[in-house]
Amino acid sequence: MVLEVKKACKNFGGLAAVSDVSFSIRKGEIFGLIGPNGAGKTTMFNLITSMFPLTTGEIVFQGDNINGLKPNKITEKGICRTFQNIRLFPLMSAEENVMVGVHSRSKSGVLSSVFRTKSQRKEEAAIRKRAKELLEFVGLDDFADITAENLAYGQQRRLEIARAMASDPQLLLLDEPAAGMNETETSELFQLIKKIQTLGITVLLIEHDMPLVMNLCDRIAVLNFGKKIAEGTPEEIQNNPAVIEAYLGSEEEEEYA
Repeated sequence: MVLEVKKACKNFGGLAAVSDVSFSIRKGEIFGLIGPNGAGKTTMFNLITSMFPLTTGEIVFQGDNINGLKPNKITEKGICRTFQNIRLFPLMSAEENVMVGVHSRSKSGVLSSVFRTKSQRKEEAAIRKRAKELLEFVGLDDFADITAENLAYGQQRRLEIARAMASDPQLLLLDEPAAGMNETETSELFQLIKKIQTLGITVLLIEHDMPLVMNLCDRIAVLNFGKKIAEGTPEEIQNNPAVIEAYLGSEEEEEYA
């Protein structure tokens, strides 16, 4: 297993945002995490990436317990994420935004950067080359010099994914990547995530677009009020009475039948 979440709990004062949640993700699969607003999905992402400490429980990544590691160490381990609200550097070019992600793996220190040593210049050229490759991968190679704020919304979403991939993750966490997208942009996103999967990268996805989730994910876990109420294949989730009641509702049940 790439990731194992074992009886994870997170309390904020007297509120249990996540309560006794367990699931595991196999290498190379696309795993969906769905549920109503406030179900604890983003809190779960924050626990995995160590932005929040666990109250109790355990998170294991590629066989190692990662409880208590700092977020930068989580990235070094091979976990990276995007956010529900786009967090790009708006006045930097698309290429520069991706270069920031690649720099998380750079070896040059402050002094070598100040004095522009031969090794630093060589590494900087490699970083720029990698950024260009990732922009091409997500279909933004023609927009490398455009500032992030001047990109269309769907392009900004793809740029954020490119920046996340720049750190060479083994596990990529996508927090509502289709939010605000039109049908064409969502279709392009579907193809991009499938393309990422072909690289052997495991994907953990939070998403409210049910057709996207059901067509994209290999397996899905459902949260409601901080607890896991179901886990299984898309077909199993669509036909689970507890999920239909808590999240999909009768209209969605008919739509996906």
